[in-house]
Amino acid sequence: MSQVPTYPFLITLNPKKTMACSLTSGRSLPCKSAVGGLKTVYFADYGTLGAATIVAGEITALAGTPDWFKYDIKGNSSLETTVNSSRENGTTFYEQTLSLTLTFLDKATQEQIKLLAHARPHIAIEDYNGNFFLVGLEHGAEVTGGSIVTGAAMGDLSGFTLTFAAQETAPAYFVTAAVITDDASATQIDPDA
Repeated sequence: MSQVPTYPFLITLNPKKTMACSLTSGRSLPCKSAVGGLKTVYFADYGTLGAATIVAGEITALAGTPDWFKYDIKGNSSLETTVNSSRENGTTFYEQTLSLTLTFLDKATQEQIKLLAHARPHIAIEDYNGNFFLVGLEHGAEVTGGSIVTGAAMGDLSGFTLTFAAQETAPAYFVTAAVITDDASATQIDPDA
């Protein structure tokens, strides 16, 4: 009878054990039909959303009555979510960063930027693919920087830049469009006025 050698540095794995964080699906390669960029940003006062109904990773309803203030944007604005995970600490969280550019300097927008900088709003964004996302669902978003710039050359930005950051236990959720647009305020600044 042959004997199977044993080695003290080998570990035998039990294939029958599964972890609580088991994967549930793969992903196929999508068509090349997506585009980058943000189309619209909406701001609501912190604490006005109420409980969120989340179905399959999408917010389909909010129990609160937020007033969403709409800002039309184009170019140079983006949303990036960074996954922060530490095996040593056993933690995972998501840093949601919105970089926002508002073209054209005007007094009314500057006054609203002062309010945003002191507040901790919830932020909904619409991208050019028709997706809506909610930034700062639980903890709101903070302004972490920005500028009011006149530009130097004729083609330079004359406007505002802001950076918002939110730390959450989940990435920015997808949102059913009507959850945001049905409660959007009609009040909007016209910088050309």
